[in-house]
Amino acid sequence: MDVDGGESSSSDSISVRSIPIHSRQSEDFLYKFKQQNIPACKPVLTPAWVIATLLLLGFFFIPIGLVTLRTSRGVVEIVDRYDADCVPEAFKGNKVSYIKDTSVPKNCTLVLKVHKHMKAPIYVYYQLDNYYQNHRRYVKSRSDQQLLHGLKYNDTSSCKPEESNNGLPIVPCGLIAWSLFNDTYKFIRGTAELRINRKNIAWKSDRNHKFGKHVYPFNFQSGTLIGGGKLDPNVPLGDQEDLIVWMRTAALPSFRKLYGRIEEDLDADDVILVHLMNNYNTYSFGGKKKLVISTSSWLGGKNDFLGVAYIFVGSSAIILALFFLLLHVKNPRPYGDTAYLSWNRKGISS
Repeated sequence: MDVDGGESSSSDSISVRSIPIHSRQSEDFLYKFKQQNIPACKPVLTPAWVIATLLLLGFFFIPIGLVTLRTSRGVVEIVDRYDADCVPEAFKGNKVSYIKDTSVPKNCTLVLKVHKHMKAPIYVYYQLDNYYQNHRRYVKSRSDQQLLHGLKYNDTSSCKPEESNNGLPIVPCGLIAWSLFNDTYKFIRGTAELRINRKNIAWKSDRNHKFGKHVYPFNFQSGTLIGGGKLDPNVPLGDQEDLIVWMRTAALPSFRKLYGRIEEDLDADDVILVHLMNNYNTYSFGGKKKLVISTSSWLGGKNDFLGVAYIFVGSSAIILALFFLLLHVKNPRPYGDTAYLSWNRKGISS
């Protein structure tokens, strides 16, 4: 009994004594952390190190920029604005009345000339300018649950002012769906029509997980004020890819959205006739509409910004390196003794 009692008392005393040691170590670590005295890499930036780093950065960035810029310049793109040209002469002074008058035909023809060989697939986009899809009220005017579950989901208060009509819910509800883009395009080369593949133009994740395969349009665009295109009530939302593309709102006032793909090559000097229906109203707010056909590369579409940015950063780094090198050669300064740095003073005092 005495032996057991002695062993337990000694173990208790050991554990009691270990507590202050542990707490003292924690306090020391916390103090060093606050005073920034924890061992760390603290390089001394000598002129040689700075100049070498800037040169290395420049020699690394410039080739990447040149490759990126060359790739972007290899993309063939044709852009044609048509909203102004497709207004009849009689309505040039009042374009809003033209687009709202349903008795006036909206058909229009564009002529596009291919200046360089375009390899399939060739992407067809519509571009809208001065169109703020990022407006707070516009972005919030939708119901993701309704798009997925349809009439089974009743809370559509976020869709105001396009949540219901004549006492019946609207599917899909909200301003985004209500303002669906509805211009159409038909391409003809010579005497043959170029087929546009309009399948798989939306993100696969959107098709499979955000729009229901058994949700059908209901009471859509049936009010007195029609915003944009209509939807086929016999096709589920998950298969209406025009709507799915449009519902992914853009962050900037100028944006492009995919309309379809031409899956055959276009040769240089080909002349393409585009028969379009100029249905969408951008005249009320001074917007612009453009038709874009473009090839793509491993970097995507035509965009020189990334390549120019790489070249600019790399060139700036090399210029700075040469500037620092001239300063160092002209006015050299003796290096200080690193032993006197704050984190090395303990060695001196000892």
